[in-house]
Parts: sequence; C-alpha cells; structure tokens
Amino acid sequence: MRSKGFEGMVCPIAAVMGAIGDRWGMLIMRDLLLGIRRYDDLRQSSGVTNATLSDRLKSLEENGLVERRQYQTRPDRFEYQPTARGRDLSLLMQALVQIGDQWEMPGFQGAPLEFIDRRTGHGVKLMTVDEETHEALDAAHLGTRPGPGADALMTWRLSRRVSGVGEGADNNKQA
Repeated sequence: MRSKGFEGMVCPIAAVMGAIGDRWGMLIMRDLLLGIRRYDDLRQSSGVTNATLSDRLKSLEENGLVERRQYQTRPDRFEYQPTARGRDLSLLMQALVQIGDQWEMPGFQGAPLEFIDRRTGHGVKLMTVDEETHEALDAAHLGTRPGPGADALMTWRLSRRVSGVGEGADNNKQA
C-alpha cells in the first residue's frame, strides 16, 4: 500500500520523490539509466515482482519519467526508455552511488559502479561549486536559505533548524 502523495508541497525533494514513487521506482530508474530497456531484463535485474514492476512502470510513465515503446507485435512487446526528465535522475543516481561508496557498505569489495567521461575514460564525480566563482565548496560550508519560490512552510522549516546543513550565521543572508 502506498503512502499519501506530496501534492501541494512546495519542495523540490518531495516533487522528485513523488515522481519516483518508492525504492522500487528508484531501482527501476537505475536500471533504465544503465540502459536496460525490456521488462524481463528489468525484472531480473531488480528482483521485483511482476505486479510491482508493472505498477511502477505505469507510475513512472504517468509522471513523465519513462516512455513505453513497442518493439514487437504478435505478441505485443514494449521497451521502456527514460525521458529527458527521467535522464535528469542520473544526477541523483550518481549522488547516491558516491554516498554509498563513501559509506563503505559491508560486503562491498570496492565500487560496484563507476561514472566516467566517455570521451576520456576518466572517472567523474559530483561536487558542489560556488555559482559565481566556480570554486569547489567544502560540505562544512554548505548552507541554505529561502529561495524565491519558498512558501511559508519552507520558511518555517528553515527558521526551526538547529544543526546540519543550513547552520551558521551566513545562511540567512538574502541574495
């Protein structure tokens, strides 16, 4: 049974999570972003049940992350392709991979997946940079402030912070 949706919540994190749906949706998107396209291959890769896979693919399609394309008739067979919006999730996937690698999960004998520059073969990683100077930013210096689209609830959330991302005197400076 699915939990309540995030409709009406002014939060980009909630919007992305709502579009993905749940952990199965993320793992299905992982496989699609890795280039797996066919239903049976998606099922084998994730270990998800037929009912769950079918439901999540429909949901991902309804949320504009996946496009279904017929590749065979008699019987009808379809493949699933990430849309431009779905391909945006590759940033999230890469961030989750980097965090998982950093956590050194038990049973891992090294990184199971590496992101590379296809032109050079060199590894790549996500990093936070200052928008104006383009210099790398240490995570300890990362803060938050209400953006131009912040509603009263987002402003309240930021007013309630105690520690973590967003702490510090400079975080409430307006742009």
